[in-house]
Amino acid sequence: MTDADLDQHDEQLDQAAGHADFDAFFAEESATRPREQLTLYGTTYTLPESLPLLFTLQMERVQDSSDPDDVRRMLATLYGGDVLDVWAEHGMTDRQLGVVLMYSAANIRKPGSVTMARAAELYAEQDAGKAAAPANRAQRRASTKKKTKKQGRSGARS
Repeated sequence: MTDADLDQHDEQLDQAAGHADFDAFFAEESATRPREQLTLYGTTYTLPESLPLLFTLQMERVQDSSDPDDVRRMLATLYGGDVLDVWAEHGMTDRQLGVVLMYSAANIRKPGSVTMARAAELYAEQDAGKAAAPANRAQRRASTKKKTKKQGRSGARS
């Protein structure tokens, strides 16, 4: 570093020491981040530059909720407005909503990282995991009971 670079660095530190303006910092940072767009039912949506905290918090809440208003609020943080009603009126299925959410979340985190086809695969994998879990649990329990009985019998013979 040259003396001029060091002087400029020291000046920046002096300015920063007085007041940290995160509004300005995040606005500047946000303007430079790439943003993914998607079109659905004739409307183009621009995804936020990063996943909103409100979306994450509402996602936790919606998991245990059957209230459509919770889903509406969650979707509004990503797409704006009353998209749930608009999409439902167009006949969107729960699978399609899941695929759109998978695509959106991945591409908000890293634009261009997931295609629509890959989002559908990820949704199918997640959906299959939910359906298979109870059967697997039942199989594990049955398997454990058989082992316990066998172990008990072999122990009685000794």
